[in-house]
Amino acid sequence: MNKVFLIGNLTKDPELSTTSGGVKFCRFTIAVSRSYSRDGKRETDFLPVVVWRAQADNCARYLKKGSKAAVSGSVQTRTYDDQSGTRHYVTEIAADEVQFLSTRSEEAKEASEFDDLTPIDDDLPF
Repeated sequence: MNKVFLIGNLTKDPELSTTSGGVKFCRFTIAVSRSYSRDGKRETDFLPVVVWRAQADNCARYLKKGSKAAVSGSVQTRTYDDQSGTRHYVTEIAADEVQFLSTRSEEAKEASEFDDLTPIDDDLPF
């Protein structure tokens, strides 16, 4: 069984591209904290994600650096040879589904909504 579930934040804006056959795909990297810490510091993994077709359009449109997203999919490995003939190995998450959980701009907007509130009068009898 090859199934992955991740929740994390995008490390940079997603990149939308199209294959030579006209199929859209979107790439982004998601930072996921490990559930354990080493020497009191939590470690983070930076995992590349690729999304295809309509979901790729949505990711490119609604996600940006810092967005929190949940990704489900599978781990895939592939190889390619560059122009100099050097073989490269790539391991990435092929997303079946991406859920948009929040963005930093929404979090900042929510925080700024509380800036205009008037403090409660401490002299109230209850």
